[in-house]
Amino acid sequence: MKLSKITLLSSSLILLATGCSVELSDKINTKESKPWAPIKSEVKTDPVIEAKVSKLLSSMTLEQKVAQMIQPEIRDITEEDMRKYGFGSYLNGGGAFPKNNKHSTPQDWIELAETMYQASIDDSVDGSAIPTMWGTDAVHGHNNVIGATLFPHNIGLGAANNPELMTKIAQITATEVMVTGIDWVFAPTVATVRNDRWGRTYEGYSEDPEIVKLYASAVVKGLQGSADEDFLGDDRVISTVKHFVGDGGTQDGDDQGDNRASEHDLYKLHAQGYVSGLAAGAQSVMASFNSWNGEKIHGSHYLLTEVLKEKMGFDGFVVGDWNGHGQVKGCSNESCPQAVNAGLDIFMVPTDAWKPLYENTIKQVKNNTISIARIDDAVKRILRVKFRAGLFDKPSPAKRMFSGKTALIGSDEHRKVARQAVQESLVLLKNKANLLPLSPKLNILVAGDGADNIGKQSGGWSITWQGTGNTNKDFPGGTSIYAGIEQQVSKAGGTAILSVDGSFEEKPDVAVVVFGEEPYAEGQGDIEHLYFESDNKKSLALLKQFKQQGIPVVSVFITGRPMWVNAEINASDAFVAAWLPGSEGQGIADVILANANNEIQNDFTGKLSFSWPKDAMQTEVNRFDENYDPLFPYGFGLTYGDKDILTDTLDETINIPAGSVKSDDKVSEIFQNSIKQPWSLWLYSGEKEIAVYANAHQLAELNYRTVDKLVQEDAFKISLTGSEKPSNSQASGVMIKHVASTAHDLGESVSENSRLQFSVSLANRTDGDVYLSTYCSADKTCGSSINISSYLNKLPVSDWQTFSIDLTCFSKKGMDFSKAVIPFEFSSKGKVELSIADIVITDNTEVSATISCGAM
Repeated sequence: MKLSKITLLSSSLILLATGCSVELSDKINTKESKPWAPIKSEVKTDPVIEAKVSKLLSSMTLEQKVAQMIQPEIRDITEEDMRKYGFGSYLNGGGAFPKNNKHSTPQDWIELAETMYQASIDDSVDGSAIPTMWGTDAVHGHNNVIGATLFPHNIGLGAANNPELMTKIAQITATEVMVTGIDWVFAPTVATVRNDRWGRTYEGYSEDPEIVKLYASAVVKGLQGSADEDFLGDDRVISTVKHFVGDGGTQDGDDQGDNRASEHDLYKLHAQGYVSGLAAGAQSVMASFNSWNGEKIHGSHYLLTEVLKEKMGFDGFVVGDWNGHGQVKGCSNESCPQAVNAGLDIFMVPTDAWKPLYENTIKQVKNNTISIARIDDAVKRILRVKFRAGLFDKPSPAKRMFSGKTALIGSDEHRKVARQAVQESLVLLKNKANLLPLSPKLNILVAGDGADNIGKQSGGWSITWQGTGNTNKDFPGGTSIYAGIEQQVSKAGGTAILSVDGSFEEKPDVAVVVFGEEPYAEGQGDIEHLYFESDNKKSLALLKQFKQQGIPVVSVFITGRPMWVNAEINASDAFVAAWLPGSEGQGIADVILANANNEIQNDFTGKLSFSWPKDAMQTEVNRFDENYDPLFPYGFGLTYGDKDILTDTLDETINIPAGSVKSDDKVSEIFQNSIKQPWSLWLYSGEKEIAVYANAHQLAELNYRTVDKLVQEDAFKISLTGSEKPSNSQASGVMIKHVASTAHDLGESVSENSRLQFSVSLANRTDGDVYLSTYCSADKTCGSSINISSYLNKLPVSDWQTFSIDLTCFSKKGMDFSKAVIPFEFSSKGKVELSIADIVITDNTEVSATISCGAM
């Protein structure tokens, strides 16, 4: 069908719907304007602060200066490290918690902040008393802390198009962050997303820079305060505009890929958030992982120094992203003078690479690879921000204005604002026969795997980095979408029944089906097309089931990007794009339900800030494109009473050309960058077991932590000391098992040539038996184990090697891969230290080490 009523909407009608100004975007394709115009920051140079910076700098040793430029992660340093080196800052990565405990209390966070602060100002060892800073990814609220208010992710906030609300959200985030003693927030993300396959699409406000530019200023002021009023006062935190520059415009939407835009478009499309964010006074900029026309930005002197610092006039500091310097040509995580010379001021260096990086940087200054002038410039910028933020004068973290006031975390007042944000972010795409709003007096069946799942509705960067491994108990004070509906319906005299699979005893008046993408974060969220299939079309079957039974259906779609869901839209009477609403799921009930008098509570006001694709391969359909032809255009969104324009059935032909999908159908991924559905990762020692939910754990003698093989946390390291034997000398190890501990058919992935394959990096030789096991029962009575010690010890130490074993080795000993419960278990009773990545079942034969059954 031809949706001329949608696609031929004039720009003026779209803009009336959104309330946006086209002034900036109309100029995107013009050639008259010069890029990289100077920015007049609202934060003016203060001679008093500059004098303090110069005086302190003149008294510092080279070692103290370089320490200011090193930012390690909380898992990798101790209080004594901070006292000895005096790091300028440190961070907690996504999924890193004080005491490695996901359920750390706010007091635990405060205690760590206080400990590190006191160690940093203790000059008894390093001679320095410069306060350190703690940086955290609070990207939709203080999302690492249990009980915090989680706001909708940026894609939903873009649909709300309310900068005043953004300022409120940012200020609330700053408050909840400060309750835990933290100084610095890595937000806002100001990417202009041009390809929706990118796994960070939901971190962007829009495909067009107009909303991005509007919001950057609003968020910076909400976090830091206004330059002429309460700038970086006792109730504010340091903000970071990120990731400079072009992260949302990489080729094919690849995370950390190459942006090939012209310099003009790099500025007009991708830099507008920096134009307004820096003007509002943002004090830090995070360098991006991506390249620009082949050059990694962490190593780009032109962009970091000539453009950002000189042409744009930025006088704060540039911080790197997670070991991003190690991706620069000629660099490693442990050595990168190129990044410093390019203009990077702070190395973000998680893992134990921080120490050699610190030592190597000092050597490189001494041998003139890095000039002392460049070091002094970096440290001046860091000190300037610390003085502006009052860190030399403010009380210690435990004694600050909001510190320890835990009632503020997830307070009713904060959740009320988040609930408003949910209401305003929802976009109504279809409303056949004005089915919505629903009377709360009806018998409503609420179905779908997202109905009562706060983790799914919150998405990535929610307690854990990828947003996985959470239950509703991990979001105290939060409300699922079902709970919000049930609360209002029961109060009005109706009934709301939760039935995830859609079964019922009494036929309902209407079904609300909540479904969509599973949580993901950067890297793991990259996809090859926009065809929604993440639940193997179970949701579509559920929608069709209701339709066949004559039950009206309201679809609530949980998603981090627009997706091709024509079949789901056809099977729905009403279709709502709910994006990733966060912890306040009742905000959806506030809009889709009428009040007890059958009057509208809140109308739909959300408008698409991303164009909706017409087919699965329409991954780069953006406002003002020359051949712009989306299904729903930028700015679209129905309100109550609007005529439903989907009068015909949408084309359900799946248009995915051969060769456009990179994955091999013969590969069954188990752990590829992260754990894959339907598997979960567990640790065990003797009879004790724990599910992996953080990026570091300890269980008896077993230590686990995530590490980087190629990209951030795409592997894990396990260490067995061999010193604290479990009772009866039972083994310890790591296992991957089905989330429900039930059988999963891997038979389609298995052929006579199939192998269980994984990458391994030995830290040292093993001194005991090491077993690789697969099981077809939860009690491990069905399955088999193979001793791989001698094969492992033949591998070179420290290098990554691809290791595989014929599946027949397991099946001959009793493993049934059509009933796999635990497809991978690695265990030992002795001393073992190694890293593992890329666990798959495959027919690939290009491996470093292969075990065939005949060799055993």
